[in-house]
Amino acid sequence: MIVILEPNLTPASAEYQSVRQYLQSLPNITLREHQEHGAQQVLTEFYLIGDTAALSKETLENLPGVDRVVRISKEYRILGRHRDDHRPTAFEYNGVTFSQDTLTIFAGLCAVDNPTHVEQMLRALRDHGQVCTRMGAYKPRTNPYSFQGHGKSCLPYVFELAGKYAIKVIAMEVTHENHVLEIQQALQLTGNPTGVLLQIGTRNTQNFELLKAVGRQRQFPVLIKRGFGITLEESLNAAEYLASEGNARVIFGLRGMKTNLADPHRNFVDFAHVPVVKRLTRMPVCIDPSHSVGSRHSGPDHILEILQVTAQGVIAGANMILVDFHPHPNLALVDGPQALTLDELGYFIQDVQIARRAYEQRVALATAKRLI
Repeated sequence: MIVILEPNLTPASAEYQSVRQYLQSLPNITLREHQEHGAQQVLTEFYLIGDTAALSKETLENLPGVDRVVRISKEYRILGRHRDDHRPTAFEYNGVTFSQDTLTIFAGLCAVDNPTHVEQMLRALRDHGQVCTRMGAYKPRTNPYSFQGHGKSCLPYVFELAGKYAIKVIAMEVTHENHVLEIQQALQLTGNPTGVLLQIGTRNTQNFELLKAVGRQRQFPVLIKRGFGITLEESLNAAEYLASEGNARVIFGLRGMKTNLADPHRNFVDFAHVPVVKRLTRMPVCIDPSHSVGSRHSGPDHILEILQVTAQGVIAGANMILVDFHPHPNLALVDGPQALTLDELGYFIQDVQIARRAYEQRVALATAKRLI
């Protein structure tokens, strides 16, 4: 059960203290507190864990300072959608809004290699009106001898260049809680010229100690990818780990499933689960077509398969696209064969816009049909 207080009710207020004391006095109930920071207001939510079936929803709603009460009917207590649950599906970070209604492109380098390529990438994004990118500093690899990223040494010039080209958010994978500290220090050193969306990769989806550590920090939102070969439910519960530690600004990423049934693609494309995640949770949904397809092949229609599966995800309602680009894919240190080129950036954006318009038209048609 979730007890949501009236907007902007502070812990110093008498109503806040009264509600908290009442909830703490309930037998067989554990109390957890979360705050949702919106663009214009702060909402305090109390999560009641334990024997809540006997609690009266009406009694709790009549407490001074309580705005509404949501009785949890399914898993994913914090991130899930529940009956009569009208909590927002959006959050804002560094001037960019992420929600189940928006669409943002994060095009960039799977792995940072040198300042020249970073600057070429960011300049191209700026010239095409983009304010987000992906830049990999820490790269977990299957082969221990493969390039695993420059780590903290590249962070200062990546952040400085992002500020130079007005990039507001960088998606960056972390594999250890120390990486979060290194990112914080590098941002502070460079004057906070940009923002970072922490990324939990598929290999770490069930690294529960990492999830807890990343969830405890409140500075950065988090993109968590679906895990290797595990069920959707298991991956959604991994996202809930983040929220249970206090950070509910979470985006869920679909990046394909590991199975030989995907051949010749790198992974089996799972973008049909975009609407499923949006139905079960309040998280925006990201798609990663590059790591799903893993190549630059195209069909007889001359459309790259990466663009084909991107369109599938966007038409299904995706809210974010994480896609690999590189100024010179043949020189990329990681995943060069699947990277798109800077010359293809404008084309990619236009193709995405076509798919997004198709999605919006389908939503309008479905809405009109319900009204008839």
